[in-house]
Amino acid sequence: MRNYIFVLLFITNWSFSQKIELQNGDFIFQSMHCGELCDAINQVTEGYHGIDFNHMGMVVIQNDSILVLEASGKAVKLTPLKTFISYTSLPMYVGRVKKRYQKYIPQAIAFGLQQIGVPYDDDYLYNNGKYYCSELIYDCFLSAYDKPFFQLKPMTFKAPNSKEYFKAWQDYYNNLNMEVPEGKLGCNPGGISTSKKIKIIGVL
Repeated sequence: MRNYIFVLLFITNWSFSQKIELQNGDFIFQSMHCGELCDAINQVTEGYHGIDFNHMGMVVIQNDSILVLEASGKAVKLTPLKTFISYTSLPMYVGRVKKRYQKYIPQAIAFGLQQIGVPYDDDYLYNNGKYYCSELIYDCFLSAYDKPFFQLKPMTFKAPNSKEYFKAWQDYYNNLNMEVPEGKLGCNPGGISTSKKIKIIGVL
């Protein structure tokens, strides 16, 4: 089975396009249009070169088809690349695990495929039997690397330079009858995009 497919990507700040081999295990970072919650996420997380990302998935190539393993909607699933791209009109950045870590990709993908159907983690709590987008990727590489590959950091749901929660998050957790999980460990697409273990290679 092939582990790459040629796709046409535009490299940021370059004056030309070039073909890049989109490979198994590549990450696609994007900023989805999802209203106030996404706006709040963007304000408190920072991605590659300060770019806002609130969603991500991992490339899985099967029978010459490019799919994206993601936690979105109701569950973990494999989504055709064309559908994944349609989530937003904003540029999407492609990240690749650096060469010395690429041996861990097959196991990371195998773990991820075993999670298909696991419910979406709308509580945004790590290790509660459900997955949000970056949490899935975190655990895929935790399984493969046998120790943390990416970092968990304390999450915040407060506006910058404020002691108050974003109203959108306060309302969200009120509807779930939960306390806002301020300070709980978690991860986000922006944080993963800045990891020294990956390289941003282009833009979709």
